[in-house]
Amino acid sequence: MTKNNVTADEDARASAVLLDTGNLVLRSPNGTVIWQSFDHPTDTILPGMRFLLSYKGRVMGRLVAWKGPDDPSVGDFSFGLDPDLGMQIVTWHGAKLYCRISVWNGASVSGGTYPGNSSSVVYQTIVNTGDRFYLMYSISDDSPYARIMLDYTGTMSLLTWNSYSSSWIATSERPSGGYGVYGSCGPFGYSDFTGATPTCQCLDGFEPDPMNSSRVCRRVEALKCGSKNHFLRLSGMKVPDRFLHIRNRSFDQCAAECSRNCSCTAYAYANLSSAGTLGDQTRCLVWTGELVDTWKTNNYGENLYIRLGDSPAGMDDITVSDQ
Repeated sequence: MTKNNVTADEDARASAVLLDTGNLVLRSPNGTVIWQSFDHPTDTILPGMRFLLSYKGRVMGRLVAWKGPDDPSVGDFSFGLDPDLGMQIVTWHGAKLYCRISVWNGASVSGGTYPGNSSSVVYQTIVNTGDRFYLMYSISDDSPYARIMLDYTGTMSLLTWNSYSSSWIATSERPSGGYGVYGSCGPFGYSDFTGATPTCQCLDGFEPDPMNSSRVCRRVEALKCGSKNHFLRLSGMKVPDRFLHIRNRSFDQCAAECSRNCSCTAYAYANLSSAGTLGDQTRCLVWTGELVDTWKTNNYGENLYIRLGDSPAGMDDITVSDQ
């Protein structure tokens, strides 16, 4: 017997079919799937493909870019689940973190329109079944063909098919023009992807440091332990790196974890129940020190609460007294 309990005779009569989804499937005569290309992605994720990020806590799938534009050998860039934190999807340049694509916030399905095409929607689905943690993309009906690809430069692109030019067009890219590369906007800065072109901005309550020519933001008002501080809510954010994940906390408990610790500079909370998470259905993240590698996006963002000095009038915030 061969593997998958298929005899040599059956294997010889197996058939291969390329489905409309782009999945190449090898089947035995009785219809059993022996092998399928969707289980072995290279540099591309197609709509409907289940990209397995981890299984029983062990990192599994990884996209690997080509060596060059015309060289399909193994390149220097790869994409997958961060094994250290277990809830953010990143790209690496060799062994070095290159770009943080997203941080899981419990949204089992999130979507956004194609840039320049408001009638077409691409949906990102992240599923946690307890044992399996996987990523899927799908597109709305009557949308052009689409795929997610990691190219040889380390760019993750949403490519859509243009029937007029008979070519693939990049409708979204991360990083883009150097923006979104890990830490590219400096501490307390963020990559703003909400405009026509990305820019670096300082978080609210911070300003460019005139004494530093590089991208460095400084506090407008210094924090003082023992005095009143407040937390400002920033919406639509990809949260910073270097967070501490505190389990089994409600939103109020998560806020209290940060407010009573004078060195805590920010927190973020998510309810994971809608994502089918088993066990702890909360996600409390807290930060101490600098906030590094934050984005603002039109899609897939969440609320980030940052600690600032005395509360200005009219700001959307929560005032606390340090313990």
